[in-house]
Amino acid sequence: MAEEVRIDKWLWAVRLYKTRSMAAEECKKGHVQIQGTTVKPSRMIKIGDEIQVRRNPIWATYRVLALTENRMGAKLVPEYMCDITPPDQLEMLELSKMAAQLGRARGTGRPTKKERRELEAFFGD
Repeated sequence: MAEEVRIDKWLWAVRLYKTRSMAAEECKKGHVQIQGTTVKPSRMIKIGDEIQVRRNPIWATYRVLALTENRMGAKLVPEYMCDITPPDQLEMLELSKMAAQLGRARGTGRPTKKERRELEAFFGD
């Protein structure tokens, strides 16, 4: 087993990103940090590093438990990383999910397909 692995390979291997190129792109955009410092895709990580990943609207935090360069099944992921996202960040995520479910107030913003059809039926074509 390697002592160090590239951050983009590890993020892809533990299934945080669907492709390695997506992981590298997120690093380049500044959406991946190690101990609060933005990193490049080529940055090497070690066991015990804390990685923050931007998952709108929060920063999810993970601790590296083991290193790998090979993608694995979802059942094996807990052996390689531990989710240590702070509770306040998880609460913000839940609040944003609830807000999204409420949707927008009727009559505000762009009309939905149903509302557009009702408007067309009311005013005629």
